[in-house]
Amino acid sequence: MAGFFQMRERRALVVFLLLAGVFVAGLLLAERRESAVSADRVEAEMEATVAADSVRLFEFDPNTVEYADLRRLGLTSRMAVSLLKYRAAGKVFRIPEDVATCYGMTDSVYFILEPYIRIGREYALTPSPRREYREYLPRKPRRIVPRERFRIDTVSASYLASLGFSVRQAEAIVRYRDLYEGLRDEAGFRACYMIADSVADLLLPYVIFPEPEPVRSGLIELNGADSATLRSVVGIGEKSVMAIIRYRERLGGFYSVDQLAEVPQVTESNFERIVKQIYCDSFKIRKIDINFAPPSTLKGHPYLPPAVFRKLFSKRQLKGGWSTVEELVEEHILTPREAERLAPYLRFTVREASKDIPNGESATSGWSPAPIQDTIHWKIE
Repeated sequence: MAGFFQMRERRALVVFLLLAGVFVAGLLLAERRESAVSADRVEAEMEATVAADSVRLFEFDPNTVEYADLRRLGLTSRMAVSLLKYRAAGKVFRIPEDVATCYGMTDSVYFILEPYIRIGREYALTPSPRREYREYLPRKPRRIVPRERFRIDTVSASYLASLGFSVRQAEAIVRYRDLYEGLRDEAGFRACYMIADSVADLLLPYVIFPEPEPVRSGLIELNGADSATLRSVVGIGEKSVMAIIRYRERLGGFYSVDQLAEVPQVTESNFERIVKQIYCDSFKIRKIDINFAPPSTLKGHPYLPPAVFRKLFSKRQLKGGWSTVEELVEEHILTPREAERLAPYLRFTVREASKDIPNGESATSGWSPAPIQDTIHWKIE
């Protein structure tokens, strides 16, 4: 039995020691927790005491303020150290609200400090006044030097816009040209109120003006002459009068007296006599809107043979339109010779939204005309 009781005593001793260890550990943990709570309470009391008795509020930059100044502002040691660690980690206070994100910062303390926070200009996010001012300034279109020479009597508004004119300026220049016939020469080009002298100096080397026929006393203007006036020209008979008028109507007017040689009824000998008595005013030519003209208008023009007409019309149905006569050559719709003959009769109108207006996008970064989709589907007869 002695051995039995000895074993029981040993077990009891082990259990007792375990229970005693658990009890002691519990006491230690409780004491430590109480100490932590007491420390927080003491710190809170110190914070209240500092805030009440020795706080001195002044303007400060959280990116440069020192520990001592933070303490004088009423921050506890923990708050001040947290702010300095925030800075040491490479972070920057960009706005006053960033101070509130520091570990340990309370809403009540931040509410007191916020009116005194001043972020330095080198740290702040706000843009400079100069930048804000420039963002609201109207941007002047950049002038683009043309890559090649162009005819001012046939150029479209979209092409002018690609040279740096605003859409409104480009439209006004085309209207001025078509209505007032004011771009016949350099003087007329400079007289256009939409074109500044500096812009004229830049563009004039690239502008091709129409070549007017020399006007001599007693000469007859071919595009405005009626049948009776044409009969007064030596070399024009009764049959050739009507043939000239019909051909003039089909063309839309003559831009050169040499075109009379295309009328079958005008013989070579008569032509040599006629050209000495007439001249042409090319600004009286009737223009064709190549992008929107109906098939009947295009089909009847002498410079659009059936094969060219069908190719042009089919391409227009797919693409929508063009901006310059050079595009028609690049797409192999017209030969260079055909384009040269047809160019004085063409006008290029671009449709934007629900309106038909001469338009184009600025070419400051690679201009290309927007596709123009016909809303009218013409039937080719």
